Amino acid sequence: MDQEKWKERLLTNGELFIGEKTAFRSAILIPLVQVEGEWSVLFEVRSSMMRTQPGDICFPGGRIDPTDESPLYAALRETHEELGVNPDTVKVLAPLSPYIASPSFVVYPFAGIVDYEKIIQFYNKNEVEEVFTVPLQWLLEHEPYMHEVQVDMSPCINFPYDKIRNGANYQWRARSVEEWFFEYETYTIWGMTARILKHFIDSIR
Repeated sequence: MDQEKWKERLLTNGELFIGEKTAFRSAILIPLVQVEGEWSVLFEVRSSMMRTQPGDICFPGGRIDPTDESPLYAALRETHEELGVNPDTVKVLAPLSPYIASPSFVVYPFAGIVDYEKIIQFYNKNEVEEVFTVPLQWLLEHEPYMHEVQVDMSPCINFPYDKIRNGANYQWRARSVEEWFFEYETYTIWGMTARILKHFIDSIR
């Protein structure tokens, strides 16, 4: 194999980051709605009956299935399942930068305009406890606050220490993760949702 063939394969690799093909991949939609003539961002409160993260505030979205044509297709499919919004009625504005939580977990966000009146009539109450909106102007004018979370490396019990320099005494490097918080009325938006929201607000500011 010659240099030109190497170059061709490298340029057509297609992976956004190392591990993307094997990562848990999900997609979400940031729904922009008009409420009484004012642009707002819509959020879900997950049903208390959900197995994972009950009661959490989030955007509509979920896992990208093998049958999904693209991350956008998955985001619109999940939005339809959760909020009752016909994908054909969503005006997709743009993709945002993917959120890489770890090499094994990535989220592909999209921003789009949806019909608020249809959502409040047809959202899936088995999955969504309630929906609420935050005025876009409020988000542009109010900065979130941040706390750091320390993440420590913890190798599994059968880790091959004999293969690495210093063995069990190897100095694993800890790192800090930024957790952002938006406080609006009685709602606290934090975690992955706040991180993606902050990126969206910073991008349009």
